[in-house]
Order: sequence, then C-alpha cells, then structure tokens
Amino acid sequence: MERVAYRQRHLRTVSLFSGAGGLDLGFLNAGFDIVWANDIDKYAVEAYRHNISEHIVLGDINQLLDDIPEHEVLIGGFPCQPFSMMGQQLGFEDERGTLFFTIEQIVRRHRPRVIVLENVKNLETHDGGRTFARMQRILREELLDNNGYGYEVFYKVLNSSDFGIPHTRRRVFVVAFDRGYYREADINFEFPQPIELTQNLRDILDENVDKKYFLSEKILPTILSHGTGNYYSRAEIDLDIARPLCATMHKMHRASQDNYVTDNYNRSKFEDTEDKRISNVRKLTPNECRKLQGFPSDWEFNVSDTQAYRQFGNAVTVDVAYNIAMQIVRALNITLEIEG
Repeated sequence: MERVAYRQRHLRTVSLFSGAGGLDLGFLNAGFDIVWANDIDKYAVEAYRHNISEHIVLGDINQLLDDIPEHEVLIGGFPCQPFSMMGQQLGFEDERGTLFFTIEQIVRRHRPRVIVLENVKNLETHDGGRTFARMQRILREELLDNNGYGYEVFYKVLNSSDFGIPHTRRRVFVVAFDRGYYREADINFEFPQPIELTQNLRDILDENVDKKYFLSEKILPTILSHGTGNYYSRAEIDLDIARPLCATMHKMHRASQDNYVTDNYNRSKFEDTEDKRISNVRKLTPNECRKLQGFPSDWEFNVSDTQAYRQFGNAVTVDVAYNIAMQIVRALNITLEIEG
C-alpha cells in the first residue's frame, strides 16, 4: 500500500526484529510514531534506513537493551525459524526461540500499553500447543504490574490474500493490552475482517523484465517436476494467488514450492546464445515480490537481488499490518488527521 502522512502521530512505538520494515510501514500508515527500531541483518537495516527512517539501529537486541527508549507500543515479528514447519521446530530449545524471553525482559522494563507480535501460523500448534500457551501465560499471568494486572491477549491467524494482496501468507498475530493501564475501560479490540480480493498475481506482474529472471530450457524440466521417490507435490505455475514468498527465492526451487509465471511478451525480446536457450517461464522479480508484500511503489532497491528476495520473503505484509494497526486505533478511540 502507498504511504499515508499524518499531521500528528500518536503512541511512541518501538519495533523489534524489524527487517526491511513491513510491520513498521503498516503501523506508520496507521499514524503510530515509531521512535526506535532494530534488526541484526545489516542489509535489512540498510534498506530500512534508505526507505523509511534513520531510527533503526543495527545489532543484537540482547546487547542493546539499555538503548531502547521509553515507549507505549512494542511491535515485532520475532524470528520464526524455531517454530516453522520448514525448520527443525526446536522452539524454546533453539537459541532464536529464546528471543521471546528478550521481549519479556523489555516488557518488564518499559511496560508498554500495547504489544503486537507476529510469527508463523505453526506457533499455535508447536509442541502440542504448549509453546504458545506458555507465551500467553507469561503475558496474562506473569507480566504483572504493581497492582497485579497482566495483559489481555488476542490472537488470530490472518492471510495476506484476505487483505487485498494476491499472496497466500498465513501468520499468527498476537495483540496484547495492558490491563493495568486500560482497567477503567473495556478493550473492544477485534481483528480486521477480510476484504474482497480484486486482483490476481498476473495483475501485479512487471511490464518489462530482464532476461536474467527467465529459466533455461535445460533446468525447466526439473523446476516443473512433481518430485521424485517418496516426495510428491504438484508443480503449478501461473497461479492466481501466489504461494508464500520465502527468504531463499534467489535459489531455484521446484514450482510446487515457489512462484513461476509464463511470460511470452518479455521472452520475445531476447535472443538465445549458443550455450544457453531460455524458456518462456520465469521467476518473480524482486519488484513483484515488493508488490506481493504491500511495500509502497516509491520503494528504492539499494541492495542486491539476493538480499531483496530475502527481505521480502521474511517481511510482514504491509496491508495486513496496517489493518491490525487500524483496529488498535479504533479500539483506543484515537483520532487521526491525514495531511493534505
């Protein structure tokens, strides 16, 4: 979605594990005032600084705890590999899984009014649901203020394709409100309702595409294969709704795992070389991945294709983040005034 400017912003916000800024852009578009952000990936920080703001800090969050400013809202898509179906699902036994406990430390120190966390949908069912139950118990029963109030927790799995983006991306979102701060009022928060999807993948494809994104005739049969041995998965291309973008899109995956499209128009512009014949099938460009994650049209690429694929594969879809943020705005009865 395109950027939204406001006359005045609300609620000082800190963003953890920001990546290139998908979650941040959604909250900025809902008027939140992001005063500090952090990520450990130098290329993600480079892209964020170039396209969003200088307020992002590079480094290990565990080494920066004393640098985090006072804030009212804490947001973060903490690393998902410990809970992902694509990983070993070690959960809290994985060093990255313990970053939830880093979030707990920050909450104890700063007591934000609102917490918003994002992770893979498998977090809900990891270890028979015990991992997610433990997280909720910490927020509700262990993170208590001096009067014994914890957080009221809401959670739901949302799909990017339900918010105007032709991209299947299911993620669990947790929104928690400080019961001590809001105890005088009912917290009438509801997750956003789905909106009609009015475009498909082909609608967002780039008009002019470089030759380097096309598959060679030699590799095409492997990409389009349904699998071998005990592994079988139907290979499909030219989907209406894209498969989940992944951080390793710069590599060649089978069409059952990644997104490929037929592009006769751009293929017709190129001549084959003696040692390489290209097909009319190509992978998505970084710019198309940008669109499938809802990043604005004025986004400038100042990193390599490999890093851009990684950033969009790891990002929170901006439109989903925005709709959640606007529901928080409505629940807290915040008035927004757009510039212009």
